[in-house]
Amino acid sequence: MLKAVTGIPRDYFAGGLMFLLGLGASAQGASYTIGTLTDMGPGFFPVALGTILMLAGISIVMVTKLSAAPRDDGVRPAPEWAAWGCILAGIAAFVILGKYGGLVPATCAVVFISALGDRQNTWKSAFVLAAAMGVIAVVVFWWALQLQFPLFSWG
Repeated sequence: MLKAVTGIPRDYFAGGLMFLLGLGASAQGASYTIGTLTDMGPGFFPVALGTILMLAGISIVMVTKLSAAPRDDGVRPAPEWAAWGCILAGIAAFVILGKYGGLVPATCAVVFISALGDRQNTWKSAFVLAAAMGVIAVVVFWWALQLQFPLFSWG
């Protein structure tokens, strides 16, 4: 609808909106003490997220600009209900297994279930991805960051 009114693809508006939201978050976060990586202040996280949003907005605009001619047949693709269901089920599994099962089962479950939402993934590829992310979660969160989240718990 936006393209019909303005003649500009929607992706430009999406990228611009993300850039403006990131700019606002960074500007507001900069009014607080930012600190350093080892001694983060209250403004560090908003500035970091704002910067990431700005970069994402710029990349959306650039990809749109560099991509082939956009599809303009007026047909909207059908919603991916299975993918949405898998993502929501993965989040629910993480919440439940995080509380009752620990970091490893929760991470593996959220990745496995969410990966099944992609039509191109097979059970085997989803399992391999979940196992790899389980190992990465242990290394990053339990070993490197020493997060007080048990690897396994029963109940």
